[in-house]
Amino acid sequence: MLTIGQLAATAGVTVRTVRHYHHVSLLPEPERDASGYRRYSAQAAVDLIRIRTLADAGVPLARIDALLHAQPTEFAAAITDIDAELQRKIDQLTEHRRRITELESGERLVLPPEVVAILDRMRGLGVSERRVRLERDSWILMQALDPRVMPQRVRDKNAGFDDPETTRLYLACDQAVDWDPHDPRLDRLIDDLDAWEIEHERDSGRPGYLKLVVSRISEASPAWQRIVDALAHRALQRRTAGHGN
Repeated sequence: MLTIGQLAATAGVTVRTVRHYHHVSLLPEPERDASGYRRYSAQAAVDLIRIRTLADAGVPLARIDALLHAQPTEFAAAITDIDAELQRKIDQLTEHRRRITELESGERLVLPPEVVAILDRMRGLGVSERRVRLERDSWILMQALDPRVMPQRVRDKNAGFDDPETTRLYLACDQAVDWDPHDPRLDRLIDDLDAWEIEHERDSGRPGYLKLVVSRISEASPAWQRIVDALAHRALQRRTAGHGN
């Protein structure tokens, strides 16, 4: 006859595990003997080893009791069913791992391939990763708030990077991220950007989604905030002057 500690050691489990199996009615708990101790038979040791083996194989505890008392054909069918369920879980976990891996880059999980291609193009042009991340966040906002404009914005963005002057200004803005807002170089950059907006007939009156996008970018840098404010002010002056004529 075995004590609970000896029984646990025989099966290679802890005393706590044996008590848990008692609690879920997998392993009968013997009565106490005259000395007040519970004594386990060799059959209890065999049963515990079978329970541990099934549990280690991934069989849910709720199904082990039925398997312990199943006929050979019933046992085989149940094991096949359990194996199929484990495979489904493996497939699900594999998919979760794939999606977690995609999170390393962030953009591929939530943005269409043509936008991801733009972000990769920016990296190839030498745009800082900080600016690329802001661009990614801007596309995410745009997709959530007004997905209909995405195709046109993709075309516009690629066309801009096809144009040397637009690319030069984009890279100049990227380099200005950490400049002091009063740096005189910003004045020249603002003049160049304003001239570009006039040439391309850009209007700073933006729809709601684009205002949020611009806010997301400008809040990352006081220098960028000054650029945005200055361009908006100049555009407003031009519209006011135009209305006065």
